[in-house]
Amino acid sequence: MKAEMLKRPMRVYVDTSVFGGAFDAEFQEASLNFFDMVRSGEFRLVISSTVSDELRDAPEAVRVFFRELGSYVEVAEIDPAAIELQAAYLAAHIVGPRWDADALHVAVATVSGCPAIVSWNFKHIVNSRRIALYNEVNLAHGYAAIAIHTP
Repeated sequence: MKAEMLKRPMRVYVDTSVFGGAFDAEFQEASLNFFDMVRSGEFRLVISSTVSDELRDAPEAVRVFFRELGSYVEVAEIDPAAIELQAAYLAAHIVGPRWDADALHVAVATVSGCPAIVSWNFKHIVNSRRIALYNEVNLAHGYAAIAIHTP
């Protein structure tokens, strides 16, 4: 039983920036290495419809890349609990209302039980001050802390 549990891929929420990172010279190597780990079964990608919506405006190569990963993707629901947690992040001024989609990424990841998020968004997500604040709000609302990293 334990061996089966160890082989189960870790569910990781992936925001839009990581898919684009596969085509950005600065982030390409790490992004492609991450997606190789997904294909090898180490990680299971979790996204929300926000990621799909944001990718509609991405370059064609990014959209094709995303579609090719479809069998590795789980779409987490944006449910009332996620909206409530997003509102709590905004009320705590972790990010301003203009960046509510970034707060929603973290909220959906948290509510859907992902132990981690990967992102290249250093300003609003992968930011040590904001990570601490996201987790402070998570704990205050009865959720686990979430790891937030680059790929």
